Amino acid sequence: MARAQGARAQMALAFETVYGTPPVGGFTKMPFASTTLGAEQPLLNSELLGYGRDPLAPIKDAVTADGDVVLPIDAEAFGFWLNAAFGDPVTTGTGPWTHEFQSGAWTLPSLSIETGMPEVPRYAIYSGCVLDQLTWQMQRSGLLTATARLVAQGETVGTVSNAGTPAPIDLKRFGHFNGSITRNGAALGNVVSAQISYANNLDRIETIRADGRIDGADPSIAALTGSIEVRFADSALVTQAMDGEACALEFSYALPSGESFTFTVHAVYLPRPRIEISGPQGVQATFDWQAARDSALGRMCTATLINDREEY
Repeated sequence: MARAQGARAQMALAFETVYGTPPVGGFTKMPFASTTLGAEQPLLNSELLGYGRDPLAPIKDAVTADGDVVLPIDAEAFGFWLNAAFGDPVTTGTGPWTHEFQSGAWTLPSLSIETGMPEVPRYAIYSGCVLDQLTWQMQRSGLLTATARLVAQGETVGTVSNAGTPAPIDLKRFGHFNGSITRNGAALGNVVSAQISYANNLDRIETIRADGRIDGADPSIAALTGSIEVRFADSALVTQAMDGEACALEFSYALPSGESFTFTVHAVYLPRPRIEISGPQGVQATFDWQAARDSALGRMCTATLINDREEY
């Protein structure tokens, strides 16, 4: 009897033309490290009296389908998740191509994502997936991954894959060693770590349906927050925080072969941090920053991916 093993698990995704309707084809194989994407339907205990001490049978509640996908930040597959977070990019060039994703879109695309465990076999396809949040961390070492939080409409489970033969991905993964941070165009030094979190703050449309699923997930006011932990060497960031001024932060990765990913936050506001001296080691300060719409550009952030893929 075959048992499920995570090492054999696979994932494929495709963009939907109609929300909640999986496309017939066009799936692409996705690299991932782990996923909690799934559907659950809790049971409601009976509140009725008069039938003795033993309870009556429970009834089913509404279906909830959501979860996280931990994925590598790479030169090609990551563009699908950026597309889900921001909408279609503006693509220029003739190869390599530059894909520019901009915040502020009123509508977001929906995805169908299939996870498979072929040895069982079990293939679960999650339709109507909309990206709620995308987060990642920059540090000196370790594996570079991002976490995509998704809200789905529902789950359909079968013993045969509905994704057919997914298109392969040429995996060119970025590492922490390839990362850099700039502030207003100049290198930001003494940074120990940084965290970036973009949220679409989805509003689930929970209408009454016979199948218990949601009708959709609409984006509301977006939020872009994060933190930077720095060795306290000068007062530039503290002065900016006290003055209430905004700066532009750019988080980027570049490979020697030419592929790159740049995430530019155009208007970052810093809080005044507490500067603590906790011992004889170096003094560090943490700035929990917030981003807002830049009035000149008309958007909050821009994600630019340069690779050999012509379109998303």
